[in-house]
Order: sequence, then C-alpha cells, then structure tokens
Amino acid sequence: MDSKKTALVTGGAKGIGEAICVQLAKDGYNIALNYNSSKKEALSLKEQLSAYTDIEIFKADVSDSKQVNTMFDEIEKLFGGVDILVNNAGIAQQVLFTDITDEMWQKMIGVNLTGAFNCCRRALPYMINQKYGSIVNIASMWGEVGASMEVHYSASKAGLI
Repeated sequence: MDSKKTALVTGGAKGIGEAICVQLAKDGYNIALNYNSSKKEALSLKEQLSAYTDIEIFKADVSDSKQVNTMFDEIEKLFGGVDILVNNAGIAQQVLFTDITDEMWQKMIGVNLTGAFNCCRRALPYMINQKYGSIVNIASMWGEVGASMEVHYSASKAGLI
C-alpha cells in the first residue's frame, strides 16, 4: 500500500478526464483511471503517466453499482482507498424531446447522475474514516439553463448540480 494519496477519475481516458488525470499525476497522486468504452485511450494514457506516478486503469460502467463496487475493491487492494473522487464520466446525446425513448432516458440518467451517486456512496466511508477526502462532480452549464435537443442530458446535469 502506498502512502501517496489516490485520485479516482471516472471517464478519465479522454477529454476533460484525461486532462484531470494528467494534472493529478504531475501533482503526485496515484491515479485510478476509470473507463467504460475507451480502453485504447486508457492504455495510452496509462503508459504516458506511468513516468509521473503509479496509475492503474479500471473498466467499469459507473451506472452499475456492482461494477462500481468491484472497481473500488480493486482500487482499495492496490492503493488503500480513494482520497479524491472526480465524477467525470458522462454521456451526451442530441435528440428531440419527443423522440427520447425510455432506454435513452434511463441510460443518460444512469451514467450522468446515478454513476456519480454510486461512486460517492462507495467513496464516502473511507473518506469519513480518514477524516479526509474530496469529491468533485463535473456538471455542465446546460444543467443550469437547458440545451436545445438535450433535454435528458440537461436534466441529468441539473440533478448532479
């Protein structure tokens, strides 16, 4: 077990998540990089950041609490726990309100809102026990003002806010 603090970044393989992982690695954190479908990018980033810090990648759909629990179990075995949680995993979709299916709605809410809930619920006991921890939820301005053709995305980000 490492004495350095550990950061879990969900959706950490690309975009905003990638930038967060890079900065946290340079700042000396162990990195637990979560991805769901971007394995190639996750492996590439792991190779890049391993020069700075200890980094491991974890495939998990954050909307599935069983996968989240398994991911946290693995992180705890490697690093001892999650000190910094960045809920960055998210999906977006542009579709007319009248064309949103039940499945589209559930997937959007599942990844963007339930995923953050699942990760927070799992991270908090360790943080409370350590009397230390930080949780950052990445939302969107569209959660405050809404977006054309992104009703379910805006609703999920508003819930996160």
